[in-house]
Amino acid sequence: MVGPMADERAFQEALRQAISENNAFCIRSDQGENEGSLIGGIIVSRESNEIAWFAVSKPYRGMGFGRQLFEFAVGQLNPQESMVVETFDASVPEGKAARKLYMDCGFTDYKIGGFNPAGMPTVIMRCRTEGKSQRKDS
Repeated sequence: MVGPMADERAFQEALRQAISENNAFCIRSDQGENEGSLIGGIIVSRESNEIAWFAVSKPYRGMGFGRQLFEFAVGQLNPQESMVVETFDASVPEGKAARKLYMDCGFTDYKIGGFNPAGMPTVIMRCRTEGKSQRKDS
């Protein structure tokens, strides 16, 4: 995977720490010449009940891998507490698919998140357990 954070030392150290603490998960390809290549990765923080980082490689987007990874990661969090994720603001076209996934899973915009390392505006989205069940019943 590549991106604006991939070469940053702080990000690399945080990734190593997440792996050592069993808070990082990934999906790898098991087919053909792409065998072993990274399809997607996600990092959770159980302490803050959040998705701390999430990415799917471009060739694998739109195939359901991101949803599988995301749903697995959410299963690692406390469903009795609000869950949060920082993602692209609605004004960023590159974040459209991620925002749709989060909204499909019950997340809504909660507050402004500032700018990410690439200078793109972000938002904090939150999923409140009680709000999620109320929407399903109505």
